[in-house]
Amino acid sequence: MKNQFPVRGATTSAVEMFTIAPHATDELPQVPRAIYVGGAGNLAVVTQGGETVVFKGLGAGQTLVIAPARVLIAGTTATDLVGLV
Repeated sequence: MKNQFPVRGATTSAVEMFTIAPHATDELPQVPRAIYVGGAGNLAVVTQGGETVVFKGLGAGQTLVIAPARVLIAGTTATDLVGLV
């Protein structure tokens, strides 16, 4: 199927998705445009600039429009994370 949305910008739909497994040191396989949180909790990420940020009290079904380099296992209690690209 041909991509109906060849130009990808901030307001276009995600065309790829991948499961995110938090890890202590591994970077994500690709930088997402957003992260879907399936199960409530906290999300600890490392920005592309190397800063650690923790999003606390996220609700199930919430989507964060962020593009981190890593999702850390330490500090992440949210589950069923999906990267949207």
